[in-house]
Amino acid sequence: MSDVVEEMPRMVDETPISPIRPNNERKNSLESHLQNRPERSELVDKNILPASTAAPGLQAHQKELKKHMLEDKLNDMISHRPAPEALMKENILHGDPRESQ
Repeated sequence: MSDVVEEMPRMVDETPISPIRPNNERKNSLESHLQNRPERSELVDKNILPASTAAPGLQAHQKELKKHMLEDKLNDMISHRPAPEALMKENILHGDPRESQ
């Protein structure tokens, strides 16, 4: 007795996962998207692009510099603020905020 197993031909679904467009339609799609692209100024207004005109390699350094400058400015302003006692004398502050409640 022979052990011959007949193989059934397998059905393969060859439909594409995504629709295939002809190359011209794809090119036209890209061209239409590029024509409708917003201006740089509009992207800057929406905070999508940075307002800087520096080279992209320098923009990270420029951002870091701005951060440090702001930090220095805030530290300077905090160091010059009046003491709570002075504010209490001028009736700006009522009660010492350092006291436990």
